[in-house]
Amino acid sequence: MPKVYHEQGGKNRRRGKNEADNEKRELIFKEDGQEYARVLKMLGNGRVRVKCLDVENGKELIAHIRGKMRKKVWINQGDVILLSLRDFQPDVADVIQKYTADEARSLVAYGELPEFVKITDDIGGPSEEGADAIEFGEIDEDDEDSDSDDSDIPQPARGKSRRDQPLDIDDI
Repeated sequence: MPKVYHEQGGKNRRRGKNEADNEKRELIFKEDGQEYARVLKMLGNGRVRVKCLDVENGKELIAHIRGKMRKKVWINQGDVILLSLRDFQPDVADVIQKYTADEARSLVAYGELPEFVKITDDIGGPSEEGADAIEFGEIDEDDEDSDSDDSDIPQPARGKSRRDQPLDIDDI
């Protein structure tokens, strides 16, 4: 018996769903009980560790990603988000909006975010330069010669090895 797809658009409806990501949306500013923040770390189970972008306060909170955003809006480390602060739990907040890099730049231009906020288009990486950066240097010819002078490293014995002898099943 074939599957019945009720007004949902068919079998592969969800595959092409992200076509409207490039649309310009209205910029949402914070209101009373809301705060701008930057994601420091993804904790799992729909929770993130954030740092408020309030200049005088700047405290770290645990934020819960609301159900409407789960699996639809992907939040990464370094993203600028809008939080709704809880009255009954001062160290916990709810994520209600994720800003794109262009929207975050607009917030800085409007004076909503402080000037020191670095906004990058990197996906999932740390926003500070050199935070987890690895630098590789070039190997000079002089460096290769200094490695051969190490007499502390044990060298394999130069003689008859067991590999040269035939294997006898009775010896095992």
